[in-house]
Amino acid sequence: MSDSPAIRLTRDAKRLITLGQALARSGSRLEDIFWEDELARLIAKILGGKKSRTLEDVLDFLVHDDIGVYEILVEQAETCSESVRLTHQGIEYDVLLVCAPIVAWTRYRLPQGRLTPAQHEALRAALAEIIAAEGAQIAMLPHLVSFDEMPQTFQETRVWTQRLGALAIGASSESCPTRDPADNEGMLADARFAIAAIAVPAGQPVFRWQDPDSAALELRKKAEEAWAAQITQLLGTLFTGCQTQALLPDAYYTTNREADRRIRPMALRAAVTWLQTAADLPGPELRAAIVACGNAGVEEFRIGFSPRMSNDVIYGCVWPVLSKEEAVIDGVESNHIDVPESIAALLKELGVAEIRRLPGIQPPEYCEDCGAPFFPNALGEMMHPELPDETDLEPVHFH
Repeated sequence: MSDSPAIRLTRDAKRLITLGQALARSGSRLEDIFWEDELARLIAKILGGKKSRTLEDVLDFLVHDDIGVYEILVEQAETCSESVRLTHQGIEYDVLLVCAPIVAWTRYRLPQGRLTPAQHEALRAALAEIIAAEGAQIAMLPHLVSFDEMPQTFQETRVWTQRLGALAIGASSESCPTRDPADNEGMLADARFAIAAIAVPAGQPVFRWQDPDSAALELRKKAEEAWAAQITQLLGTLFTGCQTQALLPDAYYTTNREADRRIRPMALRAAVTWLQTAADLPGPELRAAIVACGNAGVEEFRIGFSPRMSNDVIYGCVWPVLSKEEAVIDGVESNHIDVPESIAALLKELGVAEIRRLPGIQPPEYCEDCGAPFFPNALGEMMHPELPDETDLEPVHFH
């Protein structure tokens, strides 16, 4: 193991890597359990200590040094931060932090996530009746939150799990800290999240579909359909003017990634629809350029939009890479996902006349003045997007 010159690894950080390497080389389930328990104890110690980025620093090191161990430690860190065991009045509880995303796109403006007390209680009751196991105790954040308001470290996630878990079982009433929302006034596609903790007696099922005597997949599908219908009924007016998808509530990190995945095509759809109306550029008058961007491999794809008879970039979308299978260009791996081809297929479906896939990987450039990402034109030049002067920048606000 060679330390990265850019990251100074502490004793705990080096121990994490050693344990991760041991787990990666384990040859039996019994040995797996031993190393997983050792990792869980060390991660719990790190997460319970003073504010630090030890886990994040280790992962930054491993993503370039040992991707196999990186994936093991990500899984362990997520598990230890989104689930805890708490004791109250002599009873042990398993607590899981649960996330219920609503992904949306619009030609207008996305709503904030403010809920009335009646909406909050109805949403919590729906979670209890449709999703959580019989008899589970639930506490939920008072409002829907955006990505920007959510934890940025594993330590912050664990604080949410502990505090909402303690609130659910009646052990504490301490509130969860949330980050200030970013100014996303111009965003046309995003997600809002209901966040809750489900607490059950230790070892008991957390979700309704955890029934060994029934078909779990069928129960899960029914829960998904019932939840989507309930969200439409309870929050339909909040998302007036939006196309929405309510994702099945599940463990915090799993549903976060799924929301990311669902937003990507929604953002493209919203962008093309908005350009056709606000900039008066119907599909046949639009062209798009797609390029991979990243500093150490493919981290995202950027799509620049231009009028068909111009090389000026007027708008752009970022398509983040969410798996190593997506982070390949011109590859021959059997599990390689051709992201640019998927993007091009969606743009064709939306009627964009000309689409160009650009070769190579560009550095992810940003404007030094405003921080906006640069996007490619059809010649492969990375440019600051500039909307035409006649563009209507004031979409209707329904909310």
